[in-house]
Amino acid sequence: MQIRPPRDIDGRIGYYAMAAETSISAGTWEAASASANVALTAQNAIADGADSAFALCRPPGHHAASDLFGGYCFLNNAAIATQAFIDNGAGRVAILDIDFHHGNGTQDIFYQRGDVLFVSLHGEPENAFPYFLGYADETGAGEGEGANLNMPMAPGTGFEAWGACLDQACRRVESFGPDAVVVSLGADTFKDDPISFFKLESDDFKRIGARIAALGRPTLFVMEGGYAVSALGVNTVNVLAAFEDATS
Repeated sequence: MQIRPPRDIDGRIGYYAMAAETSISAGTWEAASASANVALTAQNAIADGADSAFALCRPPGHHAASDLFGGYCFLNNAAIATQAFIDNGAGRVAILDIDFHHGNGTQDIFYQRGDVLFVSLHGEPENAFPYFLGYADETGAGEGEGANLNMPMAPGTGFEAWGACLDQACRRVESFGPDAVVVSLGADTFKDDPISFFKLESDDFKRIGARIAALGRPTLFVMEGGYAVSALGVNTVNVLAAFEDATS
């Protein structure tokens, strides 16, 4: 198998893209870099003493790896913010990805690192994008062995089963003992999301926020997906408001 990047632009796009639905056009770099800077601004607020912050990032980022774009993602905002925590002196950081889709890019970036725990709750990859990563037997490699936890779930999963997985994920985060938590916040687990097969109700997002708050760690929320546009704001605010209420 050849892994040599071609010179021609058509070949290069195919080499570095994981999915053809993600186009690059005028303004793409400006938007992607601005989105990453939003995450860094929020991370900096926590570094300066805030208990939590929310980065409203567009485009999202968790499908972007160190050398790969796709899934509407160009720069991995959550990974960039995580590295900023490390660079600012954090010994350990946990990333909790609750987007419906597996954060394949984030996993790839930190897969061989033991200072970053990556935990993802997502649709089983046999049936859901990004398809090629996200299986439960992917647990990390090298120094990162055991620092990767995937929790794939089947079509039709509702909050009872999903919430049990969230509780297990949070217990894993607690045992890791991170100095900060980065939440890849996707609201596409909602029952009416057009590209999801989970069945969470709007009130369930309040329970998500409260459980994350119980971790008691400095927490950065980084916006990822959500495609039921009319409900996206409500569901996102439900997470953040419940988190704030539980920590106030």
